[in-house]
Amino acid sequence: MQNWILHIDMDAFFASVEQLDNPELRGKPVAVGGTSDRSVVSAASYEVRAFGVYSAMSVVKARQLCPNIILVPGRMKRYKEISRQAMGVLREFSPTVEQASVDEAYLDGTGLERLFGPIEEVCRRIKARMVEVTGLTCSVGAAPVRFLAKIASDMDKPNGIYIIRHDEASAFLQTLPVKKIPGVGKKLVEILKRLGVRTCGDVLLKPRDFWEERLGKYGGALHDRARGIDPNPVMESSGAKSCSAENTFHEDTTDRKILRKWLLTQSERVGADLRRHEYKGRTVTLKIKYADFKQITRSKSLGGRTDETAVIFETVCELLEQLQLRRAVRLIGVGVSNFDSRTRQVTLFEESPHEAEATSELDKAVDEVRRKFGGKAVTRVELLGFRKKPAESDD
Repeated sequence: MQNWILHIDMDAFFASVEQLDNPELRGKPVAVGGTSDRSVVSAASYEVRAFGVYSAMSVVKARQLCPNIILVPGRMKRYKEISRQAMGVLREFSPTVEQASVDEAYLDGTGLERLFGPIEEVCRRIKARMVEVTGLTCSVGAAPVRFLAKIASDMDKPNGIYIIRHDEASAFLQTLPVKKIPGVGKKLVEILKRLGVRTCGDVLLKPRDFWEERLGKYGGALHDRARGIDPNPVMESSGAKSCSAENTFHEDTTDRKILRKWLLTQSERVGADLRRHEYKGRTVTLKIKYADFKQITRSKSLGGRTDETAVIFETVCELLEQLQLRRAVRLIGVGVSNFDSRTRQVTLFEESPHEAEATSELDKAVDEVRRKFGGKAVTRVELLGFRKKPAESDD
């Protein structure tokens, strides 16, 4: 029995959801993102991609390329709803599904041929069921190993199927550009170019030791990928890995008072989200993007996991104070990660005093009031009079 790993990638997911929910947008150049000149495109339909518009492009540039572009605000709650439906479809075919992001997942397809026929038929059935349940198309790649499956799903987009068979993998890799390997970034591509390497076949002209000497552990991994080796299996998803909130401002600022107010509002949102899903995190992260678009992150690991707004806020403010802010800030964000569901936090070891603390009474009270009367029913005194005018919210 041959091993198969499938990678399923929803086609232009955010934009496709907008076109699904609003038939008037179908066949038109739609992009999801903010409408101000300081915003960026979060997702682009295939119709607008034909003009050269892509995600992460500034709205100003997108309008220059496509004057008729239709910009719609993002609806993450709706995208997550459709994403859950899509993952449900995949679990109808295999018990081992690893969600990689809101719009893509890996599936262990080993043995599915006994149930559904040849691997081509497995892929067709998944695609047909996806349309039936979600109303959206997806592209499916199948290969003997994980990284090749991801590459394959991008070979025939949108709405395509691409299969790299076991006896075809070596020939496929021989001419595959190294930049196509997941995890190989621009800096590594430039280093490899200087060494005369452009394809996986070029990598194999040198032994593994050569690459390990020059690139360390990355060199060994690169050589393995060029040979079609990937030991990483599909791991069943174990829930969320992080929770975050961020905002881009209408005007860049270095005013720490304003930045702290934003951090408080974001800490409230992150804390409430953690409590709603019954997660606690150990690592708090500050994200900053400067006016020149240079981005940095700073993180701190706590003594134990927390879901308390005050702890998140105090920690992220501590991280902010360590920065000199020589340039104006364009975007700021808060994230919490390294957590497990509370129901899974059963341990044979004694919890640290911090982790053993229950959710604060203040957080419980605020959550309850907001559930009953809406998000604006309670405002912290620190935020009274604070007018929140972000260019966009990227949560």
